[in-house]
Amino acid sequence: MDKRPSSSTTDSSNSAQTSETIDDWQVLSPIAILYFTASIFKHLFGNLIYLIPALAFSYKSIIEHPFIWLPLILVAFSLLTLFAFVSFKVYRYRLTTDNIEIRSGIFSKKYLNLPFSRVQNVKIEQPIYYRLTGHACLQLDTAGSAKNEAKLVAIKLDFAQQLKKRIQSQVQNNTEDINQENTPTNSKEQLGHSQDSSSTKETMLNTRKLSDLVIHGITSNRVWILLGGLAPFYDNIFDTVGDWLTTLEIDLTKLFSLQTHSLLEVVLYALSLTMLVMFVLVGFSVIGAIINFYGYTLSKLDDKYIRRSGLFTKHEVSMGLSRLQMIIQKQDWLDVLLQRINLQFEQSNSFGKNHNLSATSSKIIVPSIKPHECQALIDDAYPNNALEALVCNNGFESISKRFILRNILFILMPLWLITIIPAVMDGKFMISTFICALFLCLCGLVVIRWKRWGVARDQNFVYLRKGLIGIDYYCFPTYKLQQTQFKQNLLMKKRQLATVKFVLASGSHKVPMITEKLAYQLINEGLYKVESVHKSWM
Repeated sequence: MDKRPSSSTTDSSNSAQTSETIDDWQVLSPIAILYFTASIFKHLFGNLIYLIPALAFSYKSIIEHPFIWLPLILVAFSLLTLFAFVSFKVYRYRLTTDNIEIRSGIFSKKYLNLPFSRVQNVKIEQPIYYRLTGHACLQLDTAGSAKNEAKLVAIKLDFAQQLKKRIQSQVQNNTEDINQENTPTNSKEQLGHSQDSSSTKETMLNTRKLSDLVIHGITSNRVWILLGGLAPFYDNIFDTVGDWLTTLEIDLTKLFSLQTHSLLEVVLYALSLTMLVMFVLVGFSVIGAIINFYGYTLSKLDDKYIRRSGLFTKHEVSMGLSRLQMIIQKQDWLDVLLQRINLQFEQSNSFGKNHNLSATSSKIIVPSIKPHECQALIDDAYPNNALEALVCNNGFESISKRFILRNILFILMPLWLITIIPAVMDGKFMISTFICALFLCLCGLVVIRWKRWGVARDQNFVYLRKGLIGIDYYCFPTYKLQQTQFKQNLLMKKRQLATVKFVLASGSHKVPMITEKLAYQLINEGLYKVESVHKSWM
């Protein structure tokens, strides 16, 4: 029979057992009920977003019958709370020397046995409701399916920190054993010397001030997602805003009337109103950036990068240098104007993980840094990289100009003909002019897109360049390649062109329409490097 100690016993004994095994099944602290409740509500509301259009159409009917929806809300709240309580009661975990076991689930029982050697990333989260009691969540991510993640949802923060160090130490030892087995004999002495001389002091690499987060919120504005979600409520919003403006004695109909105002005045009013609305929307983006990245620090302990951030929920993500698959230097058009860069340290995506640029992501993101700060971080991770020299000297090899011809002739031109012919036949001059102007703009974007594409390589790294208005640079060690693909259709073969696709643990990236000779060189050099360099990609 399993022993089930009380949560108070578990909390008091956790710190004493960090270096030993916990052979008995442990229960969580009762504070975990809050976590399960919040998780259920988050999952539920994430699915209810699809019901927004239906709720919008029946909004008035629902408000007029509170005796129906109010009891339903109370019953639903009670059931969800009960579900969270039962989830807490059935959750058990046990630690052994080299693995963690977790039992959970109400209707569908789950049992997870995760060896520490398979752990790729260790994350510590501390929601705002855990701070008073000093609890935290410890999440262990693997390099395989996302279903194989383990999460201890309510353990003491100091115990989580010590358990994290213990897991990372074991993972590092396993990686070193693999590398030593694959390392030539004459190199093992140098490897051992470098390991002995490693520092155990955590070094601060970068911090983000509040002003940096404001800039990040402005440059990475994603408010259009919010606007799309609010689409069903536009009529109600416009009516409410109209009524509010009426109470302020502001009549938009008269304000934009050409009978009482000149065209210049109407245009200025429209621009002012547009700027005001955009200012409000950008404000939401800035608030989101502050919530995600407040108190941002990036530090390094031995060969591990540690990112800490979060206003309400504190996130701590650590990643070993051996897990690093690729570095991405991103610049949107506003970033280019403000001379800021978003730097991403990519590791394995675990097949289905979240890819957004938020603080909750497993990747390490350094938001809105200056070019010299960005280059210092890249040099720290990849000391022998030549990205800066390639960017300054435009050392990238461009793709074929037939990329422009293909996209304009076979994609844009047919669409333009389909839309312009009916407009011309109906005598709609304004619409025809607009369609032609749009076609020319899209052709210009295709040319810019072609201009951005580029590829380069040296003895140790492959470098990619792409973008549209902004520009992104990708840098990864050649030995990290998992797979390469050579693609060529009949038309490309006739012109001796090909597309190369690089597959890494963090994802795939392709370079379209380069010369056939260059494509073979990239593939052959990459495969040779993978075979000749005896290093683990993990």
